[in-house]
Amino acid sequence: MLRFNWLNATTLTLGFVFLYLPILLLIIYSFNESRLVTVWAGFSTKWYGSVFQNEDFINAAWVTVRVGVISATIATVLGTMAALMLSRAGPFLGRTLFSGMIYAPMVMPEVITGLSLLLLFVSMDFTRGFWTVTIAHITFSMCYAAVVVSARLVSFEKSYEEAAQDLGCTKFSAFMQVTLPIIAPSVAAGWLLAFTLSLDDLVIASFASGPGATTLPMKIYSQVRIGVSPEINALSTILVAVVSIGVITASLAMKRAEVKRKREEQLAFAG
Repeated sequence: MLRFNWLNATTLTLGFVFLYLPILLLIIYSFNESRLVTVWAGFSTKWYGSVFQNEDFINAAWVTVRVGVISATIATVLGTMAALMLSRAGPFLGRTLFSGMIYAPMVMPEVITGLSLLLLFVSMDFTRGFWTVTIAHITFSMCYAAVVVSARLVSFEKSYEEAAQDLGCTKFSAFMQVTLPIIAPSVAAGWLLAFTLSLDDLVIASFASGPGATTLPMKIYSQVRIGVSPEINALSTILVAVVSIGVITASLAMKRAEVKRKREEQLAFAG
């Protein structure tokens, strides 16, 4: 058993400081009265009001949320189907190629992915905008959802589905009534991961976007190139808060669902 000593405590502390000190400084300076980012002039929340009055930020945030929800939902559905194919189909011709094509976007440089998608949209004469950004986000986030769901299906007991089919369920109804509720936490985790990746993406969206499809990361980057303002700090703090609340809520919901599922399994075995 690993003992907790001063060396472990120091290493852990330094790791947390390295990860979270920049975020903490950003949050602190978002309440700075001065427009100069690095000069503290007193406590103020005026920059948060300025953010909510900035129509460019609001429009970019609305585009980002819509792209994230749509792309994460479609990517999770496709990723779940791909995970089922890999875990249930058994050996088939082209399995290695299929598996490699699923995992390839995870290691592919974003610049290459964005450039290839740009060439695809141009060659097919697609007007770049909201839907091209959505398609681009689906292509690279689907593989992450597939990996998350595959990890759960590896340890899934097929006997549950077989028992449901013995009781008269079709394969589809057995999946919907038995398999899906059990793997629901991993599906939700895959959706959250895909949504987070879409929310964070800058490079690929820059290649695939067009007029009227400026995402929030693109807007922030264009503003930072001119100079970091307290509005950017306030906006980033809001994003940190929203993501933190979302992750905590999802974690609690998945934990509660997992506890409920185990309790139902115990009652079923006891009965």
